[in-house]
Amino acid sequence: MFDPVPTARSAAGPAERLSRVLLSPWSRFSLLVVVLLGAASTMLLFEPQRLLASGWPAQLTGGTAAMLFGLAYGALTVAFVPRPLLNIAAGALFGAQTGLAAALAGTVLGAGVSFMLGRVLGQDALRTLLRGKLLTAADGVLSRHGFRSVLALRLFPGVPFAAANYCAATSRMGAPPFLLATGLGSIPNTAAYVIAGSEAASPTSPVFLAAMGFIVLSALGGALVAWRKRHRLGRDTPKD
Repeated sequence: MFDPVPTARSAAGPAERLSRVLLSPWSRFSLLVVVLLGAASTMLLFEPQRLLASGWPAQLTGGTAAMLFGLAYGALTVAFVPRPLLNIAAGALFGAQTGLAAALAGTVLGAGVSFMLGRVLGQDALRTLLRGKLLTAADGVLSRHGFRSVLALRLFPGVPFAAANYCAATSRMGAPPFLLATGLGSIPNTAAYVIAGSEAASPTSPVFLAAMGFIVLSALGGALVAWRKRHRLGRDTPKD
């Protein structure tokens, strides 16, 4: 007589193996790469930078327009559109106050989406790639002092926005402190770009010059902080 149990096991084997492959870290990482490539391709196709030249659609005004811009801002940051360009557009289209609110909302939204994509689809695979001493040390800093580290990254921009999001996603940092640090730390620099955009028609005005001066100083400060942090991480990394 034939025992039906082995037959059931053999029938379930391929499905179980297929499920294991599809849910493996590298399969999820491949899906993340596909999603990001699709987002970047969409950005190149629609050329969102044309907003600076053609303006926002005339039929969209007020709070609805600002809300839609914030949603588009978040999606575009996931697609690697530089935030300074979007911040300038926010100021030029909506003015300083409304533009700042829309830009900050989009910043937090984009950071959250990138963080969750990296955490769900790429964390397990990306952590296996952290073989270098510097990357391992950075992972340790974000895992232990995530809020303070992300706040510094946003206050003194030196690391690309998307890179910081995915780097934080591979660490053990929680989402709430990451989003809070992103929102708070992004205020000064985002405000400077938005104000510069709102005053772009008067490039010699004191407000525009003050905003540009702050942008230059924050960039220099970011470069200095990044240089000191890199050397500190190198010293703190244990030697072989």
